[in-house]
Amino acid sequence: MCEECYSENNRVTPLLNPLECLENHTQYICGSCGRCICIEHDEKRGVQRWNFPFKSSDIAKLYLRTADYTRKKACGIYELKNEKGRVSYKIFADIEDLQLFLKKNKDKVCEKMAPVYSAGEFREYPYTQIEKLTQQEIERYMSERSL
Repeated sequence: MCEECYSENNRVTPLLNPLECLENHTQYICGSCGRCICIEHDEKRGVQRWNFPFKSSDIAKLYLRTADYTRKKACGIYELKNEKGRVSYKIFADIEDLQLFLKKNKDKVCEKMAPVYSAGEFREYPYTQIEKLTQQEIERYMSERSL
């Protein structure tokens, strides 16, 4: 597992519409393994990709590093349930952010009130880059994904 971006696979992201994401969104480029993680800020919603709910803690973990980097602290992945018992996972910077979210979203609960995963402490890494990729970088990254 990459100690910087917490992934076993250095080409696993982006998950949805990878070519479109790499071409149009700003990427966090892991300085350790080179994995690209979408760190684009959605102007309409006022959020970044890591703010969205995820279907599993494993998927949330793929985006956790961008939350850590953005907030400059070790964030956590929390398990949430809605009124119907549907489980999702969401990244929060701390327990206060989780509590604020739950206060605004009365149909959701977090039974454990503790992260299911967190890196524990925030670290900066010297070779990290935040940028849009060139067409050549996109082609290379995509070709490495299919190997």
